[in-house]
Amino acid sequence: MENESLEWNEIGKEELLKTRVMTVCQTTSISPDGRKRNFIVNDAPDWVIVIAERGENFLMVKQWRHGENHLSVEFPGGVIDEGETPEQAARRELKEETGFEAGRLEYLGKMNPNPALFRNHSHVFAASELSSGGKQSLDDDEYVSYFEIPKSEVIAKMGSDDFNHALMAAALLRYIATRKMA
Repeated sequence: MENESLEWNEIGKEELLKTRVMTVCQTTSISPDGRKRNFIVNDAPDWVIVIAERGENFLMVKQWRHGENHLSVEFPGGVIDEGETPEQAARRELKEETGFEAGRLEYLGKMNPNPALFRNHSHVFAASELSSGGKQSLDDDEYVSYFEIPKSEVIAKMGSDDFNHALMAAALLRYIATRKMA
């Protein structure tokens, strides 16, 4: 099957709701066989995820996630600010959430968090040669703790109640693939 027989053509877009973290839009597209349909799409800034390594451990954060109404253990990360490169955002987020700085930062790739609904991407980095640059510097609505945990434990627990963030699992898979651990 040729790609042309699968591709839709977007012909319109209307903002429905603008929030601090994303804009909800209704798009109008023409199907491959010529039918017009509406879809909901979320426009948001790109994000970074930083897989920070300290020997056989990962540096992880724990924070409250309002959508899940539960604490979540994750890799450090966050939104790329306007004018920042993904690498700059990765360095900033690591330092803000943990107080650590990366001597080495390796780009592992980018992924769409859910291409059915989102237009942004999550950029994944591996950080190593970490040095403590001080203390956390959190946003006024962030309450984040950080800790070290063995890599093997993170791999084993990914997908459990406390490690249930799907983007973290996807980032970990990119890390494992680049390290040929699978």
